[in-house]
Amino acid sequence: MTENSGESIPIIWLSGAHVISDLYLPVITAIIPLLISTYGFSYFLAGMLVTIYNVTSSMMQPVFGWMSDQYGIVIHISICLLISAVFISAMGLSGDIYLLLLFAALAALGHAAFHPNAFSIVNRLCTAENRGKITSLFVVGGNIGYAVGPLLAAAIIFYFGLSGLPLLVIPALLMAVVLWRSFPTDKKMARNTRRSSDEKFSMATYRPIITLFSASTFRAWAIFSALAFFPSFLMSRGLTLISADILISAMLLSGVAGQLAGGYLSDSIGRKEYIIAGSLLAIPAFYGFVFTSGLLSVLSLLVFGFALWSGFAVTVAIAHEMVPGKVAFTSGLMLGVSLGAGGLGVALLGFLADQYSLIAALQLLPFLIIIAGVLIYLLKYPWKTWHIS
Repeated sequence: MTENSGESIPIIWLSGAHVISDLYLPVITAIIPLLISTYGFSYFLAGMLVTIYNVTSSMMQPVFGWMSDQYGIVIHISICLLISAVFISAMGLSGDIYLLLLFAALAALGHAAFHPNAFSIVNRLCTAENRGKITSLFVVGGNIGYAVGPLLAAAIIFYFGLSGLPLLVIPALLMAVVLWRSFPTDKKMARNTRRSSDEKFSMATYRPIITLFSASTFRAWAIFSALAFFPSFLMSRGLTLISADILISAMLLSGVAGQLAGGYLSDSIGRKEYIIAGSLLAIPAFYGFVFTSGLLSVLSLLVFGFALWSGFAVTVAIAHEMVPGKVAFTSGLMLGVSLGAGGLGVALLGFLADQYSLIAALQLLPFLIIIAGVLIYLLKYPWKTWHIS
């Protein structure tokens, strides 16, 4: 807990809120098989639920951020959580595909509003000395929520079926009470936001953000491609689906550790330095995973997850430092649009796998990481320890 702008705010509550916020998206993917078997939905229609949620959330995050920065229009983060929870939970109560698509879109609006508004609060905690640490502590909450969501949904469905899904409102409701009591009201946050956005920004200010956004998109492309196709690669080696999923979960947990390490170390050794070092480490780790076997391959997979994910929160911290008066908008851009755009690239890698082979398509990942690293190198942001001109 640190103090900034005369206020002391516990980052642990914000990280906990991020856990709750991000556990609802994977609930949709977890219930898709049951929706198909119960209501006879096609794979296309079931998949559209995920697409609608992802596209709505990705595109609307910078919109909510812009509204906050420019006009002080802020939806309290407790309300954002409840919007997501209510509409995801309601998906267990209807078999009408059009109503389910509407629920998915409305839930995504809550998710989209949460992130830029929460990051505005996180920014108030930060100083130049602790920004990486504080930002990473908040960001990893989302990773934990993404991992917990399917497990929670599976447990509820196992005992109560789809009709038990409304129980998912409970964690959001409890957290909403805490957030409403612990954090500034909408009106107070709006005053702070309008004050912070009085500063004028030129296109020259945003040009580096475009570079940073591009780097984030290429890295997201590599991340989502790994999540999508590493299980198939592992199964091609003779592993069962359960074993492959366990290894992917281990990779994700290693990525959480990487993000925490990145947040702490980037404060001391420099943000550009750490992101580039992570990129350099991820490439040999990828080849170690693909071209070795046994324990060495598993260890390489864990190092790959650690290295590739380690720069995620650091990138957001850089964006906040580069455009301090537009924290909500840049947060939406980095966590919304860049992740959404990177996710779209997975389809291209899948196409290459169909045309050639999965192992051939996976060879694209190191090049995506290299491009992201080069863009970070070219980014107009100061070095801290390497002193590269």
